[in-house]
Parts: sequence; C-alpha cells; structure tokens
Amino acid sequence: MSNTQKAIHLLEDRLKILLSNYEFLKEENKILFQNNAKLHNLLKEKEQELAINQKEFKLLKIAKTIEGSNENTRETKHKINTLVREIDKCIKLLNI
Repeated sequence: MSNTQKAIHLLEDRLKILLSNYEFLKEENKILFQNNAKLHNLLKEKEQELAINQKEFKLLKIAKTIEGSNENTRETKHKINTLVREIDKCIKLLNI
C-alpha cells in the first residue's frame, strides 16, 4: 500500500472512532438532560413542601405564643399587637 492509502485508512478509522464517540456522548447527554429535568422537578416539589412547612411552623409558633405562657407574655403581647395592626390595615382597605 502506498502512503496515501495508509493515510486514508488511518483517517477512516479515526473518523469511525469519532463518530462512535459522538453517538455515545449524544446519548449520554440525552440521559443527563432527562435526569436534570427530574431533579429540577423534585427540587420544585421540595421547595413547595418547605414553604408549606415554614408557614405551618410560623402558625404553630404564633399559636404557642398566644397560648399565654408566663415566660412569653412580652412576646405574646407583641404578636397580638402585630395581629391587631394587620386587622386594622385590612379594615381600612375594605373601607376604601
């Protein structure tokens, strides 16, 4: 074989390897995108769950404060005043 034919065969072999690698990487990329989408959806669900739990915690904390234990009377008064101010704001908005 001449040098030109050897070079062509070598080039063909390398091209076949490159195409094989390209197809493999293309398939791997597709799988990774699917996994990324699943993880993104899971993250959204967990963020929503966290927001719900934070709201519940806040409500429980307010309920415990309003319960009126002797240790938290100052905090209880503060929460009640805050709630009264919020109610007053709502009433003002309704009167407009």
